[in-house]
Amino acid sequence: MNLPKHIHVIGICGVATSALAIAFHKAGVKVTGSDKGFFPPVSTELEKQGISFYAGWHPEKMVGNGTPDFVVITTASGTQNPETLYAKEHNIPSLGYMEVFKKYFIKEKSIVCTGTWGKTSSSALLSHIFEQGGIDPSYMFGGVSLSHASSAKITNSDWSIFEGDEYKSSPTDATAKFFYYKPTHLLLSAVSWDHADLYPTEESYFNVFKKLISNIPASGLIVANTQNLGVTKVIDGAKCKIVSYGINSSDYIYSDVKQTKEGLSFKIIHNNQSFYITSPMLGIFQAENITGCFAMSHRAGIVPEKIISAIASFKGLKRRLEKRLDGERCKSGVTIFDDIAHSPEKASSVLKNLREIYSGKIITIFEPNIGGRERESTHKYDNAFKDADVVLIPRLTKLKVAGDTEKDVTKGIPDRPMEGEDLLKVIMKTHKDVTFFEEDAALVNFIKTTAKKGDCVVFLGSHGFRGMIEEAVKSLK
Repeated sequence: MNLPKHIHVIGICGVATSALAIAFHKAGVKVTGSDKGFFPPVSTELEKQGISFYAGWHPEKMVGNGTPDFVVITTASGTQNPETLYAKEHNIPSLGYMEVFKKYFIKEKSIVCTGTWGKTSSSALLSHIFEQGGIDPSYMFGGVSLSHASSAKITNSDWSIFEGDEYKSSPTDATAKFFYYKPTHLLLSAVSWDHADLYPTEESYFNVFKKLISNIPASGLIVANTQNLGVTKVIDGAKCKIVSYGINSSDYIYSDVKQTKEGLSFKIIHNNQSFYITSPMLGIFQAENITGCFAMSHRAGIVPEKIISAIASFKGLKRRLEKRLDGERCKSGVTIFDDIAHSPEKASSVLKNLREIYSGKIITIFEPNIGGRERESTHKYDNAFKDADVVLIPRLTKLKVAGDTEKDVTKGIPDRPMEGEDLLKVIMKTHKDVTFFEEDAALVNFIKTTAKKGDCVVFLGSHGFRGMIEEAVKSLK
Protein backbone atom coordinates (compact mmCIF):
# COMPACT_ATOMS: atom_id res chain seq x y z
CA MET A 1 0.00 0.00 0.00
CA ASN A 2 1.11 3.53 -0.77
CA LEU A 3 0.28 5.03 2.62
CA PRO A 4 0.85 8.66 3.61
CA LYS A 5 3.49 9.52 6.19
CA HIS A 6 1.36 11.97 8.20
CA ILE A 7 -2.38 12.74 8.34
CA HIS A 8 -4.38 15.14 10.47
CA VAL A 9 -8.00 14.31 11.36
CA ILE A 10 -10.28 17.29 12.02
CA GLY A 11 -12.99 15.94 14.32
CA ILE A 12 -10.96 12.96 15.51
CA CYS A 13 -13.14 12.01 18.47
CA GLY A 14 -16.09 10.52 16.62
CA VAL A 15 -16.54 6.75 16.85
CA ALA A 16 -15.74 6.25 13.16
CA THR A 17 -13.02 8.92 12.83
CA SER A 18 -11.18 7.69 15.91
CA ALA A 19 -11.25 4.16 14.45
CA LEU A 20 -9.86 5.53 11.17
CA ALA A 21 -7.12 7.36 13.07
CA ILE A 22 -6.13 4.27 15.04
CA ALA A 23 -6.10 2.16 11.87
CA PHE A 24 -3.62 4.52 10.18
CA HIS A 25 -1.56 4.74 13.37
CA LYS A 26 -1.28 0.96 13.60
CA ALA A 27 -0.22 0.89 9.94
CA GLY A 28 2.77 3.10 10.80
CA VAL A 29 1.35 6.48 9.75
CA LYS A 30 1.88 9.54 11.94
CA VAL A 31 -1.59 10.68 13.05
CA THR A 32 -2.59 13.95 14.71
CA GLY A 33 -6.06 15.29 15.32
CA SER A 34 -8.30 17.94 16.77
CA ASP A 35 -11.86 18.19 18.03
CA LYS A 36 -14.10 20.65 19.86
CA GLY A 37 -14.37 18.26 22.79
CA PHE A 38 -13.68 14.67 23.72
CA PHE A 39 -14.91 12.14 26.23
CA PRO A 40 -14.20 8.53 27.23
CA PRO A 41 -14.08 5.90 25.89
CA VAL A 42 -12.90 7.47 22.59
CA SER A 43 -10.44 9.90 24.17
CA THR A 44 -8.92 7.26 26.44
CA GLU A 45 -8.53 4.86 23.50
CA LEU A 46 -6.72 7.51 21.44
CA GLU A 47 -4.46 8.28 24.40
CA LYS A 48 -3.76 4.58 24.95
CA GLN A 49 -2.68 4.26 21.32
CA GLY A 50 -0.30 7.22 21.67
CA ILE A 51 -2.09 9.44 19.15
CA SER A 52 -1.56 13.19 19.56
CA PHE A 53 -4.71 15.33 19.58
CA TYR A 54 -5.88 18.60 21.09
CA ALA A 55 -9.04 20.55 21.87
CA GLY A 56 -10.28 23.29 19.57
CA TRP A 57 -9.25 24.37 16.09
CA HIS A 58 -5.65 25.65 15.91
CA PRO A 59 -3.91 25.74 12.49
CA GLU A 60 -0.57 26.48 14.16
CA LYS A 61 -0.85 23.23 16.13
CA MET A 62 -2.02 21.33 13.05
CA VAL A 63 1.29 22.07 11.31
CA GLY A 64 3.40 22.51 14.44
CA ASN A 65 5.03 19.09 14.09
CA GLY A 66 5.22 19.09 10.31
CA THR A 67 2.73 19.68 7.53
CA PRO A 68 0.44 16.64 7.05
CA ASP A 69 0.25 14.92 3.68
CA PHE A 70 -3.49 15.50 3.86
CA VAL A 71 -6.19 16.43 6.35
CA VAL A 72 -9.33 14.39 6.87
CA ILE A 73 -12.46 16.52 6.68
CA THR A 74 -15.51 15.34 8.64
CA THR A 75 -18.96 16.64 9.52
CA ALA A 76 -17.42 18.24 12.62
CA SER A 77 -15.03 20.20 10.44
CA GLY A 78 -17.54 22.57 8.88
CA THR A 79 -16.82 24.77 5.89
CA GLN A 80 -15.65 27.67 8.08
CA ASN A 81 -13.46 25.64 10.42
CA PRO A 82 -10.11 27.51 10.83
CA GLU A 83 -8.10 24.34 10.17
CA THR A 84 -10.15 23.50 7.09
CA LEU A 85 -9.68 27.02 5.74
CA TYR A 86 -5.94 26.96 6.52
CA ALA A 87 -5.52 23.69 4.62
CA LYS A 88 -7.31 25.18 1.61
CA GLU A 89 -5.31 28.40 1.68
CA HIS A 90 -1.97 26.58 1.97
CA ASN A 91 -2.74 23.88 -0.60
CA ILE A 92 -2.73 21.03 1.91
CA PRO A 93 -4.86 18.27 0.31
CA SER A 94 -8.18 17.67 2.06
CA LEU A 95 -10.02 14.36 1.81
CA GLY A 96 -13.54 13.66 3.00
CA TYR A 97 -14.09 10.80 5.41
CA MET A 98 -15.66 8.58 2.74
CA GLU A 99 -12.91 9.46 0.25
CA VAL A 100 -10.30 8.17 2.68
CA PHE A 101 -12.09 4.84 3.05
CA LYS A 102 -12.50 4.55 -0.70
CA LYS A 103 -8.79 5.17 -1.31
CA TYR A 104 -7.20 3.13 1.49
CA PHE A 105 -9.66 0.60 2.94
CA ILE A 106 -11.84 -0.82 0.17
CA LYS A 107 -10.32 -3.89 -1.46
CA GLU A 108 -10.98 -6.02 -4.55
CA LYS A 109 -13.29 -8.28 -2.54
CA SER A 110 -15.51 -5.93 -0.58
CA ILE A 111 -17.97 -7.45 1.90
CA VAL A 112 -20.63 -5.07 3.17
CA CYS A 113 -22.85 -6.08 6.09
CA THR A 114 -26.08 -4.15 5.93
CA GLY A 115 -29.71 -4.20 7.05
CA THR A 116 -32.03 -2.31 9.37
CA TRP A 117 -30.55 -4.22 12.29
CA GLY A 118 -27.69 -6.65 12.88
CA LYS A 119 -25.10 -4.91 10.69
CA THR A 120 -22.72 -3.76 13.44
CA SER A 121 -22.62 -7.10 15.25
CA SER A 122 -22.29 -8.95 11.94
CA SER A 123 -19.45 -6.82 10.56
CA ALA A 124 -17.51 -7.07 13.84
CA LEU A 125 -18.02 -10.84 14.14
CA LEU A 126 -17.26 -11.44 10.46
CA SER A 127 -13.96 -9.54 10.64
CA HIS A 128 -13.05 -11.57 13.75
CA ILE A 129 -13.83 -14.84 11.95
CA PHE A 130 -11.75 -13.81 8.94
CA GLU A 131 -8.80 -12.89 11.16
CA GLN A 132 -9.00 -16.14 13.09
CA GLY A 133 -9.46 -18.02 9.82
CA GLY A 134 -6.15 -16.82 8.40
CA ILE A 135 -7.48 -13.97 6.24
CA ASP A 136 -6.36 -10.54 7.43
CA PRO A 137 -9.00 -8.17 6.04
CA SER A 138 -9.20 -4.42 6.17
CA TYR A 139 -12.35 -3.58 8.10
CA MET A 140 -14.50 -0.92 9.71
CA PHE A 141 -17.57 -1.13 11.91
CA GLY A 142 -19.40 1.44 14.01
CA GLY A 143 -19.18 -0.06 17.47
CA VAL A 144 -16.55 -0.75 20.12
CA SER A 145 -15.64 -4.43 20.04
CA LEU A 146 -14.61 -6.41 23.10
CA SER A 147 -12.48 -8.65 20.83
CA HIS A 148 -10.72 -6.17 18.50
CA ALA A 149 -7.85 -3.76 19.10
CA SER A 150 -9.83 -1.09 17.24
CA SER A 151 -12.94 -0.67 15.09
CA ALA A 152 -10.96 -0.22 11.86
CA LYS A 153 -7.85 -1.72 10.30
CA ILE A 154 -5.82 -1.35 7.09
CA THR A 155 -4.09 -4.44 5.70
CA ASN A 156 -2.58 -5.77 2.46
CA SER A 157 -5.29 -8.42 2.08
CA ASP A 158 -7.53 -8.35 -0.99
CA TRP A 159 -10.57 -8.60 1.36
CA SER A 160 -12.33 -5.75 3.17
CA ILE A 161 -15.33 -5.90 5.51
CA PHE A 162 -17.53 -2.90 6.28
CA GLU A 163 -20.65 -2.06 8.20
CA GLY A 164 -22.90 -0.61 5.52
CA ASP A 165 -25.14 2.10 6.89
CA GLU A 166 -28.17 3.20 4.89
CA TYR A 167 -28.10 6.65 6.48
CA LYS A 168 -26.77 9.73 4.64
CA SER A 169 -23.02 10.21 4.28
CA SER A 170 -22.95 13.78 5.60
CA PRO A 171 -25.23 16.76 6.22
CA THR A 172 -24.61 17.87 2.62
CA ASP A 173 -24.53 14.41 1.00
CA ALA A 174 -27.75 12.39 1.21
CA THR A 175 -26.11 9.38 -0.50
CA ALA A 176 -26.39 6.26 1.67
CA LYS A 177 -22.99 5.37 3.10
CA PHE A 178 -23.05 1.77 1.88
CA PHE A 179 -22.79 2.83 -1.79
CA TYR A 180 -19.29 4.20 -1.18
CA TYR A 181 -17.96 0.78 -0.12
CA LYS A 182 -18.44 -0.70 -3.62
CA PRO A 183 -19.62 -4.12 -2.37
CA THR A 184 -18.87 -7.27 -4.31
CA HIS A 185 -20.35 -9.36 -1.46
CA LEU A 186 -23.40 -8.39 0.58
CA LEU A 187 -24.61 -9.78 3.92
CA LEU A 188 -28.22 -8.62 4.22
CA SER A 189 -29.87 -9.16 7.61
CA ALA A 190 -33.21 -7.32 7.50
CA VAL A 191 -35.12 -4.53 5.79
CA SER A 192 -37.79 -2.69 7.76
CA TRP A 193 -38.66 0.98 7.36
CA ASP A 194 -36.43 3.17 9.54
CA HIS A 195 -34.93 6.68 9.57
CA ALA A 196 -38.21 8.37 8.73
CA ASP A 197 -36.37 11.71 8.87
CA LEU A 198 -34.42 10.74 5.73
CA TYR A 199 -36.81 8.24 4.11
CA PRO A 200 -40.33 9.71 4.56
CA THR A 201 -42.06 6.63 3.10
CA GLU A 202 -41.49 2.90 3.34
CA GLU A 203 -41.11 2.78 -0.43
CA SER A 204 -38.25 5.32 -0.40
CA TYR A 205 -36.45 3.28 2.27
CA PHE A 206 -36.87 -0.02 0.39
CA ASN A 207 -35.78 1.57 -2.90
CA VAL A 208 -32.32 2.44 -1.58
CA PHE A 209 -31.74 -1.24 -0.72
CA LYS A 210 -33.02 -2.29 -4.14
CA LYS A 211 -30.52 0.05 -5.77
CA LEU A 212 -27.68 -1.34 -3.64
CA ILE A 213 -28.58 -4.92 -4.55
CA SER A 214 -28.76 -4.11 -8.26
CA ASN A 215 -25.20 -2.75 -8.03
CA ILE A 216 -23.68 -6.05 -6.83
CA PRO A 217 -21.76 -7.47 -9.83
CA ALA A 218 -22.84 -10.74 -11.43
CA SER A 219 -19.63 -12.33 -10.17
CA GLY A 220 -20.46 -11.30 -6.60
CA LEU A 221 -22.52 -12.92 -3.83
CA ILE A 222 -25.45 -11.97 -1.62
CA VAL A 223 -25.96 -13.84 1.66
CA ALA A 224 -29.52 -12.94 2.63
CA ASN A 225 -31.84 -13.62 5.55
CA THR A 226 -34.79 -14.71 3.43
CA GLN A 227 -36.94 -15.26 6.53
CA ASN A 228 -37.23 -11.48 6.77
CA LEU A 229 -40.19 -10.23 4.72
CA GLY A 230 -38.47 -6.96 3.84
CA VAL A 231 -35.45 -8.81 2.44
CA THR A 232 -37.66 -10.88 0.14
CA LYS A 233 -39.15 -7.65 -1.23
CA VAL A 234 -35.82 -6.14 -2.29
CA ILE A 235 -33.63 -8.97 -3.60
CA ASP A 236 -35.50 -9.63 -6.85
CA GLY A 237 -33.21 -7.29 -8.78
CA ALA A 238 -30.02 -9.16 -7.89
CA LYS A 239 -27.76 -10.16 -10.80
CA CYS A 240 -25.50 -12.39 -8.68
CA LYS A 241 -25.89 -15.64 -6.77
CA ILE A 242 -28.00 -15.49 -3.60
CA VAL A 243 -27.28 -17.76 -0.62
CA SER A 244 -30.07 -17.84 1.96
CA TYR A 245 -30.04 -18.28 5.72
CA GLY A 246 -32.82 -18.47 8.28
CA ILE A 247 -34.83 -20.73 10.54
CA ASN A 248 -36.16 -22.96 7.76
CA SER A 249 -36.09 -23.60 4.00
CA SER A 250 -32.67 -22.00 3.60
CA ASP A 251 -29.17 -22.92 2.47
CA TYR A 252 -28.00 -22.39 6.05
CA ILE A 253 -30.59 -23.16 8.73
CA TYR A 254 -30.23 -22.41 12.44
CA SER A 255 -32.27 -24.36 15.00
CA ASP A 256 -32.52 -25.53 18.63
CA VAL A 257 -31.48 -22.14 19.97
CA LYS A 258 -30.97 -22.13 23.75
CA GLN A 259 -30.21 -19.03 25.78
CA THR A 260 -28.99 -18.68 29.34
CA LYS A 261 -27.45 -15.82 31.29
CA GLU A 262 -24.08 -17.10 30.05
CA GLY A 263 -24.82 -16.99 26.32
CA LEU A 264 -26.19 -18.96 23.34
CA SER A 265 -25.99 -22.48 21.97
CA PHE A 266 -27.60 -23.78 18.76
CA LYS A 267 -26.85 -25.68 15.57
CA ILE A 268 -26.47 -24.66 11.93
CA ILE A 269 -27.53 -27.15 9.26
CA HIS A 270 -26.02 -26.98 5.76
CA ASN A 271 -26.24 -29.74 3.14
CA ASN A 272 -27.58 -32.14 5.80
CA GLN A 273 -24.55 -31.54 8.01
CA SER A 274 -24.93 -30.07 11.51
CA PHE A 275 -22.48 -27.62 13.06
CA TYR A 276 -22.80 -26.95 16.80
CA ILE A 277 -22.35 -23.32 17.84
CA THR A 278 -21.70 -21.70 21.21
CA SER A 279 -21.40 -17.96 21.82
CA PRO A 280 -21.03 -15.78 24.93
CA MET A 281 -23.32 -13.17 23.36
CA LEU A 282 -26.85 -12.68 24.64
CA GLY A 283 -29.96 -12.27 22.50
CA ILE A 284 -31.60 -15.04 20.51
CA PHE A 285 -31.55 -12.66 17.54
CA GLN A 286 -27.76 -13.06 17.55
CA ALA A 287 -28.23 -16.65 16.37
CA GLU A 288 -29.54 -15.15 13.13
CA ASN A 289 -26.54 -12.80 12.81
CA ILE A 290 -24.09 -15.60 13.62
CA THR A 291 -25.64 -17.86 10.98
CA GLY A 292 -25.30 -15.16 8.31
CA CYS A 293 -21.63 -14.70 9.26
CA PHE A 294 -21.10 -18.47 9.21
CA ALA A 295 -22.56 -18.66 5.71
CA MET A 296 -20.48 -15.77 4.33
CA SER A 297 -17.26 -17.09 5.93
CA HIS A 298 -17.93 -20.60 4.66
CA ARG A 299 -18.50 -19.30 1.12
CA ALA A 300 -15.24 -17.36 1.38
CA GLY A 301 -13.41 -20.64 1.94
CA ILE A 302 -12.86 -20.67 5.71
CA VAL A 303 -13.26 -24.18 7.13
CA PRO A 304 -16.17 -24.73 9.57
CA GLU A 305 -13.93 -25.69 12.50
CA LYS A 306 -12.15 -22.33 12.41
CA ILE A 307 -15.47 -20.47 12.01
CA ILE A 308 -16.97 -22.26 15.03
CA SER A 309 -13.89 -21.57 17.17
CA ALA A 310 -13.90 -17.88 16.22
CA ILE A 311 -17.60 -17.52 17.06
CA ALA A 312 -17.01 -19.05 20.50
CA SER A 313 -14.18 -16.59 21.22
CA PHE A 314 -15.99 -13.44 20.07
CA LYS A 315 -17.07 -11.46 23.14
CA GLY A 316 -19.43 -9.08 21.40
CA LEU A 317 -19.72 -5.29 21.35
CA LYS A 318 -20.12 -2.57 23.88
CA ARG A 319 -23.71 -1.34 24.03
CA ARG A 320 -25.08 -4.54 22.47
CA LEU A 321 -26.79 -6.13 25.48
CA GLU A 322 -23.65 -5.20 27.37
CA LYS A 323 -23.94 -6.27 31.00
CA ARG A 324 -22.86 -3.27 33.07
CA LEU A 325 -23.79 -4.82 36.42
CA ASP A 326 -24.23 -8.53 37.15
CA GLY A 327 -26.96 -9.13 39.69
CA GLU A 328 -25.51 -12.49 40.63
CA ARG A 329 -22.23 -10.86 41.62
CA CYS A 330 -23.40 -7.78 43.53
CA LYS A 331 -25.17 -7.16 46.81
CA SER A 332 -28.30 -5.56 45.36
CA GLY A 333 -29.01 -8.52 43.08
CA VAL A 334 -29.99 -6.12 40.28
CA THR A 335 -28.61 -6.60 36.74
CA ILE A 336 -28.06 -3.57 34.51
CA PHE A 337 -27.77 -3.76 30.72
CA ASP A 338 -26.86 -1.13 28.15
CA ASP A 339 -28.00 -1.49 24.53
CA ILE A 340 -28.06 0.83 21.55
CA ALA A 341 -31.64 -0.22 20.62
CA HIS A 342 -33.00 3.18 19.61
CA SER A 343 -36.19 2.22 17.75
CA PRO A 344 -39.37 0.59 19.07
CA GLU A 345 -38.69 -2.53 16.99
CA LYS A 346 -35.17 -2.94 18.34
CA ALA A 347 -36.33 -2.22 21.88
CA SER A 348 -39.05 -4.85 21.55
CA SER A 349 -36.52 -7.46 20.41
CA VAL A 350 -34.14 -6.76 23.31
CA LEU A 351 -36.95 -6.85 25.88
CA LYS A 352 -38.30 -10.12 24.51
CA ASN A 353 -34.89 -11.73 24.97
CA LEU A 354 -34.45 -10.40 28.50
CA ARG A 355 -37.90 -11.64 29.45
CA GLU A 356 -36.87 -15.16 28.45
CA ILE A 357 -33.84 -14.99 30.76
CA TYR A 358 -35.01 -12.95 33.75
CA SER A 359 -38.07 -13.68 35.90
CA GLY A 360 -37.90 -10.46 37.93
CA LYS A 361 -39.18 -7.03 37.02
CA ILE A 362 -37.76 -5.41 33.86
CA ILE A 363 -37.28 -1.65 34.18
CA THR A 364 -36.63 0.00 30.81
CA ILE A 365 -35.14 3.43 30.15
CA PHE A 366 -35.74 4.35 26.51
CA GLU A 367 -34.61 7.19 24.24
CA PRO A 368 -35.34 6.87 20.49
CA ASN A 369 -33.20 8.11 17.62
CA ILE A 370 -34.47 11.01 15.53
CA GLY A 371 -36.39 8.64 13.24
CA GLY A 372 -38.22 7.19 16.24
CA ARG A 373 -39.25 10.71 17.22
CA GLU A 374 -40.96 11.42 13.91
CA ARG A 375 -44.77 11.57 14.02
CA GLU A 376 -45.01 9.02 11.21
CA SER A 377 -43.40 6.37 13.40
CA THR A 378 -45.91 6.47 16.28
CA HIS A 379 -47.76 3.33 15.16
CA LYS A 380 -44.57 1.30 15.66
CA TYR A 381 -44.83 1.84 19.42
CA ASP A 382 -48.00 -0.23 19.73
CA ASN A 383 -47.15 -3.02 22.23
CA ALA A 384 -43.41 -2.50 21.64
CA PHE A 385 -42.83 -2.51 25.42
CA LYS A 386 -45.11 -5.41 26.36
CA ASP A 387 -42.19 -7.34 27.86
CA ALA A 388 -41.21 -4.45 30.15
CA ASP A 389 -42.83 -3.97 33.55
CA VAL A 390 -41.88 -0.31 33.81
CA VAL A 391 -40.90 2.20 31.08
CA LEU A 392 -38.98 5.35 31.99
CA ILE A 393 -38.43 8.17 29.51
CA PRO A 394 -35.59 10.61 30.24
CA ARG A 395 -35.38 14.16 28.99
CA LEU A 396 -34.65 13.58 25.31
CA THR A 397 -31.51 14.86 23.64
CA LYS A 398 -32.05 18.28 22.15
CA LEU A 399 -32.41 18.30 18.37
CA LYS A 400 -31.67 21.13 16.01
CA VAL A 401 -34.95 22.30 14.48
CA ALA A 402 -34.75 25.15 11.99
CA GLY A 403 -37.24 27.71 13.23
CA ASP A 404 -40.85 27.13 14.15
CA THR A 405 -42.54 24.50 12.04
CA GLU A 406 -46.07 25.04 10.83
CA LYS A 407 -48.87 22.75 11.84
CA ASP A 408 -50.24 20.22 9.41
CA VAL A 409 -53.79 21.46 9.15
CA THR A 410 -55.03 18.12 7.86
CA LYS A 411 -53.78 16.21 10.90
CA GLY A 412 -53.70 18.94 13.49
CA ILE A 413 -50.24 17.98 14.82
CA PRO A 414 -46.88 19.73 14.56
CA ASP A 415 -44.27 18.42 12.16
CA ARG A 416 -41.45 18.77 14.67
CA PRO A 417 -40.00 15.63 16.35
CA MET A 418 -41.62 14.31 19.51
CA GLU A 419 -40.30 15.34 22.91
CA GLY A 420 -40.40 13.25 26.07
CA GLU A 421 -43.96 14.11 27.08
CA ASP A 422 -45.19 13.38 23.54
CA LEU A 423 -43.48 9.98 23.61
CA LEU A 424 -45.03 9.29 27.02
CA LYS A 425 -48.54 9.68 25.56
CA VAL A 426 -47.72 7.45 22.57
CA ILE A 427 -46.34 4.57 24.66
CA MET A 428 -49.14 4.86 27.24
CA LYS A 429 -51.65 3.86 24.56
CA THR A 430 -50.50 0.24 24.92
CA HIS A 431 -48.50 0.25 28.17
CA LYS A 432 -49.84 1.41 31.53
CA ASP A 433 -46.67 1.97 33.59
CA VAL A 434 -44.78 4.75 31.82
CA THR A 435 -43.14 7.79 33.45
CA PHE A 436 -41.35 10.80 32.02
CA PHE A 437 -38.49 12.34 34.01
CA GLU A 438 -37.33 15.87 33.30
CA GLU A 439 -34.45 15.51 35.78
CA ASP A 440 -31.80 12.80 35.40
CA ALA A 441 -31.19 12.55 39.15
CA ALA A 442 -34.86 11.78 39.76
CA LEU A 443 -34.78 8.97 37.21
CA VAL A 444 -31.67 7.41 38.77
CA ASN A 445 -33.20 7.71 42.23
CA PHE A 446 -36.34 5.94 40.98
CA ILE A 447 -34.21 3.03 39.79
CA LYS A 448 -32.27 2.94 43.04
CA THR A 449 -35.39 2.85 45.21
CA THR A 450 -37.55 0.63 42.98
CA ALA A 451 -35.26 -2.11 41.63
CA LYS A 452 -35.09 -5.22 43.82
CA LYS A 453 -33.09 -8.43 43.85
CA GLY A 454 -33.70 -10.41 40.64
CA ASP A 455 -34.81 -7.35 38.68
CA CYS A 456 -33.25 -6.22 35.41
CA VAL A 457 -32.65 -2.59 34.44
CA VAL A 458 -31.98 -1.94 30.76
CA PHE A 459 -30.99 1.35 29.10
CA LEU A 460 -32.07 1.43 25.44
CA GLY A 461 -30.99 4.22 23.08
CA SER A 462 -28.20 5.51 20.88
CA HIS A 463 -27.21 8.42 23.14
CA GLY A 464 -25.06 8.14 26.27
CA PHE A 465 -27.77 8.87 28.87
CA ARG A 466 -25.65 11.67 30.37
CA GLY A 467 -23.95 9.47 32.96
CA MET A 468 -27.19 7.93 34.30
CA ILE A 469 -25.97 4.39 33.58
CA GLU A 470 -22.80 4.94 35.58
CA GLU A 471 -24.77 6.50 38.44
CA ALA A 472 -27.23 3.60 38.47
CA VAL A 473 -24.39 1.07 38.50
CA LYS A 474 -22.66 2.94 41.31
CA SER A 475 -25.81 3.15 43.45
CA LEU A 476 -26.69 -0.55 43.04
CA LYS A 477 -23.24 -2.10 43.02
